[in-house]
Amino acid sequence: MRAIGGLWRWRRNPLRRTTDLVEAWLALITLVLVLVAAPVAGAVIGTVAQNSLQRSVRAQQRTHHQVAATVVRRLNRAPLEPDPESPAARQRQSRVLADWTAPDGTARRGTVLADLDSPHRGDQFALWTDDYGRIVARPLDRATATMHAVLAGFGAAAMAAGLIEAGRRLIVWRMLRRRYARWDQAWDKAGPDWGRTGTGS
Repeated sequence: MRAIGGLWRWRRNPLRRTTDLVEAWLALITLVLVLVAAPVAGAVIGTVAQNSLQRSVRAQQRTHHQVAATVVRRLNRAPLEPDPESPAARQRQSRVLADWTAPDGTARRGTVLADLDSPHRGDQFALWTDDYGRIVARPLDRATATMHAVLAGFGAAAMAAGLIEAGRRLIVWRMLRRRYARWDQAWDKAGPDWGRTGTGS
């Protein structure tokens, strides 16, 4: 990180300018913020994400139920499905018409994706439904939720560090522009005869 490189301006030097000292202070403040504020931001965001995701896990565990479905018949591929010989299609599940009983006791029938290589009539497979037998996704498990929360925390910490460093660079850039503007003014005052004998330079 370039902020660490700005710390060299602390050294004693007769040519050191005030802006050099300001840049050194800015580098030190940036370094402290990156080492302290970024991890705190990551921990806070990670904790919030963990709490939220674990609530979702508990809610899904209450409302998502695994039921046994029975194949009625295998269905042909839908028009938009890829070629069955393609790698993407080989990883897909088989489309079947299936029967299942909802947790509330009602009989259901519908088109579903079965985790069967070659489904035949009467084959059974697991299916996730809500309380009314409607098909839902597999519920989120606690380990996956925790992994997502950790990734959110790391992402927040990295973003906080990036924003802090971007702020430092913006301030340094503005300082450099101001410095160059002052140099231009000094050159303009010196005039085109700068350095010539007898011009007072």
